[in-house]
Amino acid sequence: MTSIALARTGQKMPLVGFGLWKVTKSTCADTVYNAIKAGYRLFDGAGDYGNEKEAGEGVRRALQDGLVKREELFITSKLWNTFHAKEHVKALATKQLGLWGIDYFDLFLVHFPIALQYVDPAERYPPEWFGADGKTVTTQDTPMQETWQAMEELVDAGQAKNIGLSNSQGSLILDVLRYARYKPQVLQVELHPYLQQDALVALAKTLKIAITAYSSFGPASYVELSMDRGAGSLLTHDAVTSLANKYNKTTAQVLLRWATQREIAVVPKSNNHERLVQNLDSESFDLTPDDFKALSRLECGLRLNDPADISPFLAIFA
Repeated sequence: MTSIALARTGQKMPLVGFGLWKVTKSTCADTVYNAIKAGYRLFDGAGDYGNEKEAGEGVRRALQDGLVKREELFITSKLWNTFHAKEHVKALATKQLGLWGIDYFDLFLVHFPIALQYVDPAERYPPEWFGADGKTVTTQDTPMQETWQAMEELVDAGQAKNIGLSNSQGSLILDVLRYARYKPQVLQVELHPYLQQDALVALAKTLKIAITAYSSFGPASYVELSMDRGAGSLLTHDAVTSLANKYNKTTAQVLLRWATQREIAVVPKSNNHERLVQNLDSESFDLTPDDFKALSRLECGLRLNDPADISPFLAIFA
């Protein structure tokens, strides 16, 4: 399996992983177990997904059955917005490790560069975006420097081998680099042919920060959430289907290869075992420069995971 060597630690991060967003609790343990059995080694989770305990059960069963060793897995999780203050970062990482049933994360990311008012996890976990009333979003004045330095303490304590950022733009990355003892190793962002983020990708590569793309299939994951903005499906777009026919691959494989051929990691998910296996096999062909040009023409700046949609106040972060 192809991997990316992270700059600071040299640890190898698989290029194709399995994303746990929207994997239901009732099936998550079996899904993770079967994904490991199929060959997946990277699992991309988050406290906000609400299924870390179940994902950990799948991992534990795979370890007990001898399918894999812990050091062969690359497990990612993320710090939620309500825990940005220095006194909450380590406590939440410890809680999340307990849910997974593991001693360390291979990668721990700041989920969004937006600090929200603290919510006691004993009262509500995961806290999600809204307050107790289910409709109010309340920010908190915690600077990223405070959060990042608390993240670095996780590395010192051996709770995270690598730390990084998610949903962050270039100006924030450059700010973090001014005071970081441990530089961000990975940047995870929404990335697909409708939102290609070429300048951000170029900056990250210049800074030797690995990139993970999420929502590789564009609107597909957002239809059921009524957040697809009426955009046409990438999975059935003529430009993508023509390449799928050309290479006798699925349209999902074409979209994943569009990223991985440029050494951008991907974390698709599927509850369908056949598609799960197909996604992992998406590196078995190469796109040509003309193929890339055809897909580059789909750029339209369509950002689907946009905090501005959650609260008008957060439009300042868009």
